[in-house]
Amino acid sequence: MSQTRENIQQEIQQLDDEQLEEISRFIEFLKWKSQRATKNNQLESFASLYQEFAQEDRELAEAGMTDYTKQLQEEDQA
Repeated sequence: MSQTRENIQQEIQQLDDEQLEEISRFIEFLKWKSQRATKNNQLESFASLYQEFAQEDRELAEAGMTDYTKQLQEEDQA
């Protein structure tokens, strides 16, 4: 890794101002791309959690409806 870093530094020292500006824009693009990937991963995690909790909510609602139905039947019989 340090060898790569040293090679890049040597190459950068040989660039003119226009090329340095282009490298600067490319670095900004890489940072933006990395941030976007992180946000996408977070959104995927949130979507997964949402689906998991939605399924649990459906199961709880169905269980609650069964109990509610039983209570109504008991009231009707009383």
